[in-house]
Amino acid sequence: MHPVAPQRGRAGWLARGWVAAGVSTAWLWHGHAMAAPAMAAHRAVYDLTLVAVSGGDVVTAEGKLTFVLSDMCSAWSTQQQLHLRTVDRDGGESVSDSDYAVLEEKDGSSLVFRADQTENGHPAPRIAGEANMRPTGGSVHYTAPTPHDVVLPAGTLFPVAHTAAVIAAGETGRRQIAPSLFDGTVETGALGTYVLLLGQETPVDTSFPVLNGMAAQRVHVAYYNPATRDMTPIFETGMRYFANGVADRVDMDFGQFRMAGTLREFRLLPMPGHCPAPASVPALPPLRRLHPPA
Repeated sequence: MHPVAPQRGRAGWLARGWVAAGVSTAWLWHGHAMAAPAMAAHRAVYDLTLVAVSGGDVVTAEGKLTFVLSDMCSAWSTQQQLHLRTVDRDGGESVSDSDYAVLEEKDGSSLVFRADQTENGHPAPRIAGEANMRPTGGSVHYTAPTPHDVVLPAGTLFPVAHTAAVIAAGETGRRQIAPSLFDGTVETGALGTYVLLLGQETPVDTSFPVLNGMAAQRVHVAYYNPATRDMTPIFETGMRYFANGVADRVDMDFGQFRMAGTLREFRLLPMPGHCPAPASVPALPPLRRLHPPA
């Protein structure tokens, strides 16, 4: 699961899409191989409730987040729908709906993405396109809202790979990582991320038998847009990940208000029955350990 940042400057809020998936290659950290975590294809529904406001007009908020991860043999298909209803100090109601979908190759080579959003029934411009990565770097071709191309720096991870790297780092005792991320939610290319790994919990008791007793870890992720040179995070989120990539607790900071998500519905999805044997893929370049932006 991987959260999608609210797009300030667009109508409403586009929450960073929850993406969790496995990868077929090993992760590298300072030249040392780490086994990629075994993730689970699944469908999860979260109830969102308001937990704090910070100086904005929002006084109440509620919502629902639905996330679906499907195994497509050589790729992962993910889709997220976020529904938010907020009320301001004058009693004005606002309803935002976002639909975010990606198709990501498991070897990290390409990402097809689409992000749609409406605010009170009025659509915002779609963001869509395709990104490709090689060990030396990559590029994005946006098809919407306007056609243009952006270069991606070497080491940039797509959403699935970013989530896998976070879980793998936590399982090996890392306290922080800061990989670049491209998820297709901004028109300017890659985002900077700073991930704090806050510790393991084992075993964890939940109301879902598949997750009950599994080890979990708490993480906090801040997202930055290098294109704006603004060192204030555009979005921050926290979650409790299980070893299979499922999160049962989420915390989403939208700037003016913060919401907590609780897992209400969860089920595993079937794996494909007739996938060809995976081809060998090259290891990704080492991730860099960085200090958070000043």
